[in-house]
Amino acid sequence: MQVILTKTVRNVGNVGDIVTVKPGFGRNYLLPLNMAVRASKANLVEFEQRRAEFEKAEAELLSQAEARASKMRGTTITISAQAADEGKLYGSINIREVAAALSEAGFEVEKREVNLPQGPVRYLGEYPVKVILHPEVEADLNLSVTQQK
Repeated sequence: MQVILTKTVRNVGNVGDIVTVKPGFGRNYLLPLNMAVRASKANLVEFEQRRAEFEKAEAELLSQAEARASKMRGTTITISAQAADEGKLYGSINIREVAAALSEAGFEVEKREVNLPQGPVRYLGEYPVKVILHPEVEADLNLSVTQQK
């Protein structure tokens, strides 16, 4: 299925690109979220007329993401959890807990923006966290997991 992207999509393309995607991805994700339109002659003409509008909206989203990332970079988030004496957590810490801790620290993040490269945290210690605010903007943070007293 060929579509014209109206927003930048990570690992797919930028605004205005005509890309071929799997039909399910296009029908179930890109089209309902207004990230793309079907690549037909009529839609191509309409897109070219509105290209400046789409590019302006994308530039605004990018600048907002850059501003949010500059505030977040280098931040250390601390989460206390119950753990055994050898440092293994009772349970794990996943992106939901990290997103909640970031929100408590005053950062606007959604759960889908948080990425734990090593997967859920199961031991006490320091871990890297990536917050993907825009397909072109990432903020690297540190997660410190301490034993709850």
